[in-house]
Amino acid sequence: MDLFERINNDIKAAMLAHETVKLAALRGVKKEFLEAKTSKNANGELTDETAVKILQKMVKQRRESAAIFTEQNRADLAENELAEAACIEAYLPKQMSAEEIEAELRKIIEQTGAKDMKDMGKVMGTASKAMAGKADGKVISELVRKLLA
Repeated sequence: MDLFERINNDIKAAMLAHETVKLAALRGVKKEFLEAKTSKNANGELTDETAVKILQKMVKQRRESAAIFTEQNRADLAENELAEAACIEAYLPKQMSAEEIEAELRKIIEQTGAKDMKDMGKVMGTASKAMAGKADGKVISELVRKLLA
């Protein structure tokens, strides 16, 4: 079962269980998926890779909104955003730990023959593809800088 079907089934389950936060989050996900499916380049299909990218973007947006609400002393709204982010995160692949990311980056640096910061672009390109959906790009970037310094 692909992600789109899972989301549809979970929307029905959330409706029956009266889980309002989960329902709102999943309806937002479904909306984004439908927009991606009907875009010009999609040909009516949505790959799981594209779906994962959409989910990551949505989680990031929820977290940024929660941070803004927290700054403005709106804990109620921040809490709702974080709850939605947690619901959406459940559909993402398991995230790699910092140690796993670092081990993978060491292999990539060895394969590409990177020596210093000039080679960061090479390493980042390979690493971003290899760890897509499993690690945050910001974390990867920081670790690459550390390892090449």
